[in-house]
Amino acid sequence: MRYVMVQIPNTPAPTPSSAPRSVPTSADVARLAGVSRATVSYVLNNTSAVRISEPTRRRVHQAARDLGYVPHAAARALRAGHSRMVLMPAPPVPAGPLYSQFVHDLQGALSRLDYTVVQYGACGLHGDDAARAWAELRPVAVLVPGPGLGPQGVALLKRSGARAVVTLSSEPVEGAHALLLDHAGVGRSAVGHLYARGRRRIGVVVPEEPGTRMFSAPRLSGARAALHGTDATVTELPLAYTEESAAALAARWPGLGLDAVFAYNDEYAMLLMRALQDTGVRVPEDTAVIGADDLVLGRLLRPRLSTVRIALPSGRDLAGLVDRAVRNPGAAPESHELFEATVVDRDST
Repeated sequence: MRYVMVQIPNTPAPTPSSAPRSVPTSADVARLAGVSRATVSYVLNNTSAVRISEPTRRRVHQAARDLGYVPHAAARALRAGHSRMVLMPAPPVPAGPLYSQFVHDLQGALSRLDYTVVQYGACGLHGDDAARAWAELRPVAVLVPGPGLGPQGVALLKRSGARAVVTLSSEPVEGAHALLLDHAGVGRSAVGHLYARGRRRIGVVVPEEPGTRMFSAPRLSGARAALHGTDATVTELPLAYTEESAAALAARWPGLGLDAVFAYNDEYAMLLMRALQDTGVRVPEDTAVIGADDLVLGRLLRPRLSTVRIALPSGRDLAGLVDRAVRNPGAAPESHELFEATVVDRDST
């Protein structure tokens, strides 16, 4: 019989440094800081009802840093009965600079009030179906951009622990706090300005991108309302946000017979104005152009872009509304009309 000798390598036992480290707990922080677990909880949760000396607070924070301890948000929410999460579903259209700055300011204001802002994106979910997905995260508040959420969705969120539901739309929703956005007023202001400047054949851009209809439809209706009973006309102009679409519209411009255009917002206005100029249309001599949002880039164009300045609520004011609603969930819903539409008259009109 033939024997084969096999040498089994002597594998050393894992050293403490290579073994998986256990997740630090509040008990570990308490031992290192020489305090009770309750004190750790009071300090790390910024509890104001219990007085903790400043040296003790520093010792607890230092122990947490040394151990790499991070409080468990889900456990904290379970103890409190609600989280400190404010959920902001992503808007149904790409966010422009104006909205992005608004969200940035709001996040900062809510953070200073000890809330955590989470932006949530879910393609294909709408209305109450979306509300069900939001409720799974158990937020303490939800800020809903745009229409679609109904009273049933609001009730579902509240049953799931949301103390505040705030909608940013043109119509209020039963049970929710409402920030009312007057997009029709933007259209009225823009087209009223063009009419006052002597323009009578006015085009209104309606973006073709999905989701924009909720904003463009009221702006178009506001434009028509501004000219009701006058000798002026409104022509609806579908436009995709591409150079090709703008060039195609500019090529048809002479046959449209328009002497002015409200281009939905500054971004579409800049896109269309460049295409018109490339085909020889003079702005404002042949066609006046006005946008909305008052973006910095509009001031850098030549001619400088006339626009409708929109005043969104300050992040601090909206954060205050959220905090009031969270602290007093049984209060009657508040309703606030937002953003004045103010025309900024520049060279393009």
